[in-house]
Amino acid sequence: MKKILIGIVCTMLLGTVGVAAAPSIHGSTGMITTPSADVLQKGDFSIGYYKLEDARVGTFNMNIVKNVEIGVSNFNYDQRDNETYFSAKWALLPETVVTPGLAIGVEDIGDEDERSAYVVASKALPFGFRIHGGIGDGRYEKGFVALEKTINPLSIVGDNNTFPATTLIAEYDGDNFNYGARLSLVSGLKIDAGVRDHDFYFGASFTY
Repeated sequence: MKKILIGIVCTMLLGTVGVAAAPSIHGSTGMITTPSADVLQKGDFSIGYYKLEDARVGTFNMNIVKNVEIGVSNFNYDQRDNETYFSAKWALLPETVVTPGLAIGVEDIGDEDERSAYVVASKALPFGFRIHGGIGDGRYEKGFVALEKTINPLSIVGDNNTFPATTLIAEYDGDNFNYGARLSLVSGLKIDAGVRDHDFYFGASFTY
């Protein structure tokens, strides 16, 4: 019985960690525009595409060394020069039932716009919630925080109509409050949509 109870707690607290994992608009694995303490597993990669009000963004991340994720994101703007950001993130501590995961990272390493180093912690909470928070310099000098809530697949009408696992996201990125939803359609494939910096965005990503 004790082992069963421990298993239930672990599932409740950690079961949502992998559900929402996807590249953020700025490239690193995370929420809408902010990173989480998650990194891709060794040998994995992710690609993403996002349509913003004033730009189209393509991302690519990969992990070739344990606990280290590297990536690139290209912002193709409508009214100004394009920008390409390189990023790196190192997971220092794994998330456990009682302690948060911890990672450090740098976005825009080449300082095309604003190089930003950060430290971030992520922790699963009961009932499908998970919280992320961090601070750094550059665009993260005011700190950032995000809360996500995963809703597991729900049967809509009958057994053959199922709404996919969906993660609702709210974040403060240091300047703006952003809101969105991330739908997991099939293994690794996710669809994102919401409001970023007061404007609508949508996108898709695939992690393998």
